Amino acid sequence: MSHRLLKSIPFRFMQWKFGLSGADPKTDVALENYLVETLDQTPELDAVALLAFDAVHDHDGRPDWNNTHLYVTNDYAIELARRHRKLLFAASVHPYRTDAVAEIERCVAAGAVLMKWLPIVQNFNPADPKCIPFYEALAHHKLPLLCHTGSEHALPNLDKSTADPALLRPALERGVTVIMAHCGTRVWPWETDFVPTFVRFAKEFEHCYGDTSALDVPARWYAYKTILNDPEVRRKLVHGSDWPILPVPPLRLGPRGMWRLIRDRNWIHRDVEIKRKMGLVEAEYWHRAGKILRTADGTDRDPVPAPHATARPSAAG
Repeated sequence: MSHRLLKSIPFRFMQWKFGLSGADPKTDVALENYLVETLDQTPELDAVALLAFDAVHDHDGRPDWNNTHLYVTNDYAIELARRHRKLLFAASVHPYRTDAVAEIERCVAAGAVLMKWLPIVQNFNPADPKCIPFYEALAHHKLPLLCHTGSEHALPNLDKSTADPALLRPALERGVTVIMAHCGTRVWPWETDFVPTFVRFAKEFEHCYGDTSALDVPARWYAYKTILNDPEVRRKLVHGSDWPILPVPPLRLGPRGMWRLIRDRNWIHRDVEIKRKMGLVEAEYWHRAGKILRTADGTDRDPVPAPHATARPSAAG
């Protein structure tokens, strides 16, 4: 984590919430233990995808450490997933890396269930022709792409124009299963709302999905009405927690309903309960991630017999 990120208000709040002392190995262990304990107290979830987060690279494929504020290596995520049964390894590879395709192959061999991108922070354009070999590799290995769409405020932005879900068309046209994180939602009223774009793509491409992470942030509540009331879009929703971002129950649940959920100090469990209260009770929603994430051997996942969920903890969302 960069010095700028360590001093940021969101990080200081999380530091207080999780009782962390700072950015050092002991903090990593404390956060790992906190996450595992939280999951053990959330029986509704079978597993979570633990997201790695690659460093920024320039257009020539060189690491750009001056603009890298968060870096979670694939090896670290692999190690945690091997230690804990409820953690699934989610890889992150910057598409401009000179070894991008080779790193995809290495991550697939290590059991990656999806690929994580946040272009607005990692500073690349998903529509850049340089990404085509990357998409071809993802499609070949049936590795889904979880890509941030819409505005981002937890991490410093490098290129706001890459928040547009339409930039993912080249991936979809090449057969990549794409999960549009946050369904293209905005945070501030003056920002572009990409929910209509997400809705259009979800209907146009059978293998296009949107995750519900961060929709419990008050500024993104507005999207619930659109995505839950459209049957075609609703069947494309994947459960996501956006942990460790604070989930806040929407006002439509009423004072009593909101207060009961706010009292739940387990944020991953609270997020599950919020989604249920918002009407996401159908088993298909809770099974969907388990069906589309890649298994270690590349085969399709079988649906579980009970309405459990697969969520995704994320440092950035």
